[in-house]
Amino acid sequence: MEYTVTDEVSIHFMGPDVPPVLSTPSLVLWIETTSHENLRPVLGPGEDSVGILIQVKHLAATPLGMKVRVVSKLVRVEGRVYTFEIEAFDEAEKIAAGMHERASVSVAKFAGRVAAKQARARNAVRDD
Repeated sequence: MEYTVTDEVSIHFMGPDVPPVLSTPSLVLWIETTSHENLRPVLGPGEDSVGILIQVKHLAATPLGMKVRVVSKLVRVEGRVYTFEIEAFDEAEKIAAGMHERASVSVAKFAGRVAAKQARARNAVRDD
């Protein structure tokens, strides 16, 4: 998938002498999004996937306005866990490499676990 570095996905904490560049958290989001989309056709009805592990080296800065292409290749399936090799490139060079794992989940069961957790948290607040 291809993305564009905008102000919203850039870091600004290095001061006025350094132009904004793509932040690592934004790059990670793009890696997750690309891998999620790549996995969708493999999953069954009522299933989706969640990220469970990511290892990435952010190799180079990418300035505002540049395009980034994220490549996510499914390399292993072990039960419900799908492993992807990932790379990212801007218009000049490779900017990231690593791996990402996603687990398939039943959407209904996942929603139920989240709702139960929210209820437990509300009850814990009331008990305080």
